[in-house]
Amino acid sequence: MISESKTYLNGAMFDGTRLLCNYAMTFRQGALAALEPEGAARSEGQVVDLNGDILCPGYVDLQVNGGGGVMFNDDPTVDTIHKITEAHHRLGVVSLLPTLITDTPEKTKAAIAAAIQAVRAGVPGVAGLHLEGPHLSVARKGAHDGALIRPMKDADLAALIAAASELPCLKVTLAPESVSEQQVQALSDAGVLVSLGHSGANFETCQRYAAAGARCVTHLFNAMSQLGSREPGLVGAALATGQLSAGLIADGIHVHPETIRAAWAAKTAPGQIFLVSDAMAVAGTDQSAFKLEGRRITRTDGRLTLEDGTLAGADLDLTTAIGTLVNRAGVPLQDALAAATTYPAILIGQPVAQPLRAESMIRISADLDSCSWLCE
Repeated sequence: MISESKTYLNGAMFDGTRLLCNYAMTFRQGALAALEPEGAARSEGQVVDLNGDILCPGYVDLQVNGGGGVMFNDDPTVDTIHKITEAHHRLGVVSLLPTLITDTPEKTKAAIAAAIQAVRAGVPGVAGLHLEGPHLSVARKGAHDGALIRPMKDADLAALIAAASELPCLKVTLAPESVSEQQVQALSDAGVLVSLGHSGANFETCQRYAAAGARCVTHLFNAMSQLGSREPGLVGAALATGQLSAGLIADGIHVHPETIRAAWAAKTAPGQIFLVSDAMAVAGTDQSAFKLEGRRITRTDGRLTLEDGTLAGADLDLTTAIGTLVNRAGVPLQDALAAATTYPAILIGQPVAQPLRAESMIRISADLDSCSWLCE
């Protein structure tokens, strides 16, 4: 019996760590069988000329509010999660965290239950759950409903700890203004990925919360205390603290490309800046508007805004975000690809699988404006 095989060449090959040029990648029965210089490759089976395109593992997106015409907040069910993951799979995403924006205790409970059900049912692409709120700072609420923001109580803490035991990843965005260091320590000890965000906390406070167990910062530069000459704020803590990784909305709107360039150069390892879409219902559709809890959000020229002009999520996919990093912020392509794949995967404890499989690989156009799955 002859094994089905396919060899890709004349393009860039990213294996999750290295970006290799003038190499050939061969898959045999769906699994990576060889990655070797083109001159030494045997070019098994069907040979595919990439014409300069890039082969890359599918994206990992840790902040996805909606897609395919639906918002997780509107109907936090397994069916909604399935619609969202399907929409983002078409955009190259292999793994994501459905994200609930600040809502009522009842809605939060329903979201946790839906995520647990989706994981148990094996809904493709579900890596866990992200709760962005409600324990934030009202002063830094952004598009969140300030009336629903509240301090974390003992019952909230217990519910989150219980949820973390049922999910592969539970990410919780919170602000020091509404949560104590002791609560952060308890969440971290329970395996929760604590992310600081929607906060006006100062640098020293943010560093204390990192020491208590926070490991992430939500949408760097947005809805947080900024880097100043005398007070570095949460932005400064994110860049200076090696324990903290930071999500970034790289659409050129939420953060200026030159600001991205400076942040990329300033980030202290081992924490990394990684890409998020912060996508809303319009992702994967041609919709021009939608509603979030009765509030109209309009899509215009790549922006999603409330009626008062406040940015409300992003009109972004991760291929476009990679293009922003490379073409507008001067980030090396290898680092930009890792920011959409390896960095977020490692953060949630799901590193890129080895050996690579064809069904989890995408082909990204050389001009970084579109992608497609190898096994479509």
